[in-house]
Amino acid sequence: MAKLFRAFFFKSLFFFWYRFLLRQLRNLIRFHRTISNSFSKATQNKYQKFPSLLHRSDLHDHTLIFDVENTLLKSSSLFPYFMLVAFEAGGLLRAIVLVLLYPFVCVAGEDMGLKIMVMACFFGIKASNFRVGRSVLPKFFLEDVGAEIFEVLNRGGKKVGVTNLPQVMVESFLREYLEIDFVVGRELKMLNGYYVGLMDDTKTMHALEQVKEGKGCSDDMIGITRFHNIRDHQIFSQCKEVYVVTGAEKRRWEKLARERYPKAVIFHDGRLALRLTPLESIAMLMWVPYGIILAVIRIALALSLPFKISTPLLIMSGLRLTVSAGTPRGARWEQEQRVKDSGEGILYVCNHRTLLDPLYISYSLQKKLTAVTYSLSRMSEILAPIKTVRLTRKREEDAKMMKELLGQGDLVVCPEGTTCREPYLLRFSPLFSEMCDEIAPVAVDSHVTMFHGTTAGGFKCLDPLFFLMNPSPVYTVRLLDRFYPSPTHQENTRFEVANAVQTQIGQALGFECTKLTRKDKYLMLAGNEGIVSNAKSS
Repeated sequence: MAKLFRAFFFKSLFFFWYRFLLRQLRNLIRFHRTISNSFSKATQNKYQKFPSLLHRSDLHDHTLIFDVENTLLKSSSLFPYFMLVAFEAGGLLRAIVLVLLYPFVCVAGEDMGLKIMVMACFFGIKASNFRVGRSVLPKFFLEDVGAEIFEVLNRGGKKVGVTNLPQVMVESFLREYLEIDFVVGRELKMLNGYYVGLMDDTKTMHALEQVKEGKGCSDDMIGITRFHNIRDHQIFSQCKEVYVVTGAEKRRWEKLARERYPKAVIFHDGRLALRLTPLESIAMLMWVPYGIILAVIRIALALSLPFKISTPLLIMSGLRLTVSAGTPRGARWEQEQRVKDSGEGILYVCNHRTLLDPLYISYSLQKKLTAVTYSLSRMSEILAPIKTVRLTRKREEDAKMMKELLGQGDLVVCPEGTTCREPYLLRFSPLFSEMCDEIAPVAVDSHVTMFHGTTAGGFKCLDPLFFLMNPSPVYTVRLLDRFYPSPTHQENTRFEVANAVQTQIGQALGFECTKLTRKDKYLMLAGNEGIVSNAKSS
């Protein structure tokens, strides 16, 4: 009887509290719905869905304020961009530290995780030497821009980019490549010219006042941000209308096509050739020791063995070389014999992709060549399996030197004077057009999957090593039809010959010809003219 009474008591107590708590929960839900409905009625004219913004025709009369990382970029992860900063500005050790800290970034939350990555990437970096934001990141940012949001911004009046990232990471990308008028980012604190890894959070309202004072800005500001974005609430609360972008919408967007870039990316620096996710970063770091060993083996094979033996061994190691000719083999051989009978070597003129261009042409022809270069480190000269001669950049001396070298054998020259990674050709120096009456143009192209084999601001002596560290780098060599300059040696003729050879190589590769020079590249990427002294290696 006592057990039955005890069971009845606890059962009654349970149902009492169940009904009481259920009633309170229902009241709470009813109250929440009432408040939500009241709020939605009060704000339904301000907060709208992003797709409705695509059909507006009056955007040019408004100032558009958009969230950079949450609306402009398709990717929801900022780790790849900080990985680029860590590797390019801080080196391999800093990249390893960032990867080890990533689990703490994930569990610390969005704001604290961002601060951890900023500290890991910027602590101890000299501010005056930080060029990653201008020379490396813009290319990767542009490849992550959504075409739909770009179309909206392109139709707007003044454009203001609001970001939670350090301003030095995004300002160049937004201003120079997307033509954004104002950038509201977070400043990095410095001590004696070095970043300390901390960000200044006092920015939003002061930045908004600067935006309002900007020439051409209208009071009718339209905000574009994500839902539940309270990070820059003060800025977006000043907007007359706010359009909300969801994560599902961003995933459906298409990436902005290269031909639609407001400004073409012709020059960019950095060793990494891919945008690294956390897993890809781990794979890259695990590959580095094996890549160094593989590169040393490849260099040893190229230096110690003749072409016929080293070529198949290098192919077995993962190197890929494709050779094609513009004329039949027999006709090309007769042309070479005719030039040899005249007592002069053949002048091969090629575009410049990496320092290994002359070497790959030599392997393609299966014969030794002499390469003339405008600037080369001592280490590269020592390791080169073919003869290299450095030009002095004095026209009369260089012309005399090249004619003497042609009298000794075949010669290869890269008249661009520096490498270009993108599908563009820099201006050809006309010096080669005065050397002989027959020119052999060669179109070369390269493809890497992990590391770039060129640099403007790093150690150039490591360029061949980084290229050969790739698991399977690809080179394409196309021997084009011979070019015969006019026998008249007028001043304008040599420029016409250089432009004609540049056009021929550009058409063969599908590259666009430009008038940019070596000086333009190095002033943008490295802050110097890119000249390596004979007494000091790069």
